[in-house]
Amino acid sequence: MRTIFAGNSICVNKIIVAIDGYSSCGKSTLAKALAKQLGYAYVDSGAMYRAVTLYLLRHGISPENPAAVAEALDHIAIHFERHAGGNRTFLNGEDVEEAIRDMSVSDWVSPVAAIPAVRRAMVKQQQAMGRRRGIVMDGRDIGTVVFPDAELKLFIIAETDERVRRRFLELQQRGMESSRETVRYNLLERDRIDSTRADSPLRQADDALVIDNTHLTPDEQLEKALEMVRQRV
Repeated sequence: MRTIFAGNSICVNKIIVAIDGYSSCGKSTLAKALAKQLGYAYVDSGAMYRAVTLYLLRHGISPENPAAVAEALDHIAIHFERHAGGNRTFLNGEDVEEAIRDMSVSDWVSPVAAIPAVRRAMVKQQQAMGRRRGIVMDGRDIGTVVFPDAELKLFIIAETDERVRRRFLELQQRGMESSRETVRYNLLERDRIDSTRADSPLRQADDALVIDNTHLTPDEQLEKALEMVRQRV
């Protein structure tokens, strides 16, 4: 399996910013904005797991069959491209940015991400992306496993009701039908799976700085993060 990040490298002060947190807590919103402000590359590690999940669903490969999943990885190529509207995720040359956000993918992405072969493949590629530094990456195990020596680690939290509201609104804006009850169940189940899996569980790194954005605007959250970056650079 190969993963490529396409785009211009405009890193100046090359540090690594690792952002972790639970589902729909605003990690990606912050990571994208922070990377833009710093002129760093942004990598949505969750999109990588979602792309793998989409491939498995399309090909009828059960996440409960680790051997079949491991074999499928050889036929998966993921890359990211910067477009005017932001990063786009490509699976075997196809733009799947919208498809990987579907609830059917959300329902299975945590079980897929818990498969050791998938995690090893993703972590290897993520670490390769960070060799030049000047990168902002968000996910579940970025500060604990992927980049344990990152200069800045952030752990983002938000109250459950607020996370449900954000996710439900996001789905509505994408024209995807769901109920608040379904969204809540999906978020809490993903939290449970991600936090209890044996391989690279979601947890706060000992040296991570916490940002509770329940009552923060995106701009307020960004300013807090930028100040933390200034203290590290």
